[in-house]
Amino acid sequence: MKIYIALQRIILSAFIAVPKRIPVGGQAVIEGVLMKGPEHWGLAVREPGGSIWLKAWLGSDWLKNGIWKYPIIRGFATMVEMMRIGMRALSISAEISLGEEDKISPLEMAGAIAVAIFAVAGLFVALPMLVSEYLTFLLGLTHLSKNIMEGILRGVIFVGYVAMIGLWKDIQQVFAYHGAEHKTINAYENDAELTPESVAKFSRIHRRCGTSFLLVVIFVSIIVFSAIGGGSLLWRIGSRVLLLPFVIGISYEFIKGASNSETWGRYCIMPALSLQYITTREPRLDQIEVALAALDLALNPEAAGQDSGGSQLEIDG
Repeated sequence: MKIYIALQRIILSAFIAVPKRIPVGGQAVIEGVLMKGPEHWGLAVREPGGSIWLKAWLGSDWLKNGIWKYPIIRGFATMVEMMRIGMRALSISAEISLGEEDKISPLEMAGAIAVAIFAVAGLFVALPMLVSEYLTFLLGLTHLSKNIMEGILRGVIFVGYVAMIGLWKDIQQVFAYHGAEHKTINAYENDAELTPESVAKFSRIHRRCGTSFLLVVIFVSIIVFSAIGGGSLLWRIGSRVLLLPFVIGISYEFIKGASNSETWGRYCIMPALSLQYITTREPRLDQIEVALAALDLALNPEAAGQDSGGSQLEIDG
């Protein structure tokens, strides 16, 4: 059961992490929210007793140095960093929200990660590829048609998967915190009063959401993989693995440009934004309170220690 819970969160983290370095970004975790400020991370989790557990740490600065700061490369590097920090936050939030009795051991978490990797690879990579290969054999599709079909299948599977897990009560709770995170960031970026009542009036949809990013990745992959020519099934698998960092980097730059545009960008990412109506829920005021606590901690790390005994400030080496 504990591995099942961990597996849910690991797979879900790939769909809700915000994949770019921005002044303020965030991710929903178990009974809480992770926020990223200019320099610090802030994690706020609702404890079983009702209090808010806080943790802040200084982010690593390797993304600002060397080749990692250049266009396209920075996109993949930022995704790796967000996944690393997101997994850490999910693990911590699981321990806090589930309590000592349901605490997930490192071995159980490692097992859940391994299962998640194989599940994602099979569901979102292998299955669309094999189905498109079969349809190509059956219908005599061209190389371009095969790649378009593969991309469409991957998108349909992704949307269907997100919609399906959204039926589970535990995931609905995470989606509500996802909505709280978006509302809080929208309020902050509009210089609104940062109270639960004020934040609740804002939209739960946000341009920089990781859900939108993943749909853009699917679209970009169709273009990139169609351009490299055909080949055997082994070649197709290998080329997708090798070109994945490039696809992610291109998608990152597109989202970055679209997020800063009030004209073309708004319309280009509109289909991707609509998916957030599935991956978010309207949050309660107490959930918004947690998101606000995480934001305050990310922007004001010296505030660590003002809440429960678990509150602390760490340096992430």
